[in-house]
Amino acid sequence: MVSQKVVITNPTGLHLSPAGILCKEAMQFKSLITFTFRENTANAKSVLSVLGACVKCGDEIEIICDGTDEKDALAAIVKAIEEGLGE
Repeated sequence: MVSQKVVITNPTGLHLSPAGILCKEAMQFKSLITFTFRENTANAKSVLSVLGACVKCGDEIEIICDGTDEKDALAAIVKAIEEGLGE
């Protein structure tokens, strides 16, 4: 299991469009990919789970990857978030 904290920089947080991009990126990997925010855990492969976390701009989340391709998954998810998830 690997994890890393990252700050959401999208002006509107993880709303529908960036949540969809995050999920699409996460689904490319076999590993379980979740993130924690304010004591809650969300499944990064579920748009509803990501939206339900109510993550806003400037919030820090911790990405957690567990599985055979966990290191690659973590690097890809963190890169996508740092690049703004398409925004």
